[in-house]
Amino acid sequence: MSEKDLEKEEKVEESKEAVDKEDKTDDSEKEIKEETPEEVIAKLEKDLEEWKSSYTRKLAEFQNFTKRKENEVAEMKKYASEGIITKLLDNIDNLERAEQASAETKNFDALVEGVNMILRNLKNLLTEEGVEELEAAEGVKFNPYEHQAMMTENVENLDNDVIVKVFQKGYKLKGKVIRPAMVTVNKK
Repeated sequence: MSEKDLEKEEKVEESKEAVDKEDKTDDSEKEIKEETPEEVIAKLEKDLEEWKSSYTRKLAEFQNFTKRKENEVAEMKKYASEGIITKLLDNIDNLERAEQASAETKNFDALVEGVNMILRNLKNLLTEEGVEELEAAEGVKFNPYEHQAMMTENVENLDNDVIVKVFQKGYKLKGKVIRPAMVTVNKK
């Protein structure tokens, strides 16, 4: 063998030794990197505590959010009727002026005219707010969803289950009955 061949063999041997050393180093690192059960438990307990802490913070944030929303809704409910009350106050002012004017002048006709004007204003106000009067008149078919039967009568010239008399008008707000009409119904 020539010197070159010997040198090549030596280099190959050195390479093999280097590879063997690396393999041994990787094995020892693997052994070092393997965690003991205690270490694994400690790590998992730490992760668990972080999750618990995060959960607790999120729960507290959600509870604060819920309380804040409940307070906002309560505040809205508290002042929800403010607009309609302001409109009603105008009509109360008008009634007080009508009362005062009629007391000074002793003019009954002016009082009646003022009260009728205020009544029209109140009806317009209710219509603007979505309030409708229920149909309840003599001869109209009784509807248990819109009418409340207070009494029954037997009137021969009227059909069965029709309204004979209206005691109190009924109203609905935006399609929902808020006060049924109180009526007398014909029963034969």
